[in-house]
Amino acid sequence: MTDTLPPCPECASGFTYQMDALLVCPECGHEWQPGGTANDDVSEVRDSVGNILRDGDTVTVVKDLKVKGSSSTVKVGTKVRGIRLVAGDHDIDCKIPGIGQMGLKSQFVKKVPD
Repeated sequence: MTDTLPPCPECASGFTYQMDALLVCPECGHEWQPGGTANDDVSEVRDSVGNILRDGDTVTVVKDLKVKGSSSTVKVGTKVRGIRLVAGDHDIDCKIPGIGQMGLKSQFVKKVPD
């Protein structure tokens, strides 16, 4: 292989490899299109009051949310740090304290000012 692959845009690892049409980082698991930015597939995402959300933002939940397949509930005011924007119906990937990894819809969160 004569060409070199770019480092991972998430963790800057130089151990990236190509799998089909995507580049993959074996250290953090991030996948992206060659020649594109990390969030090409994610359009502008806004919270419940219209603030633009970015990867790594901190948000709070504005409505009690039932967790599917569980008796748990995410309560109003729960602070979620370090969100990650993804494409799809549930456009926020995050780790909620006391519950774990899950997807949220941006219409049920509000950005916390830094």
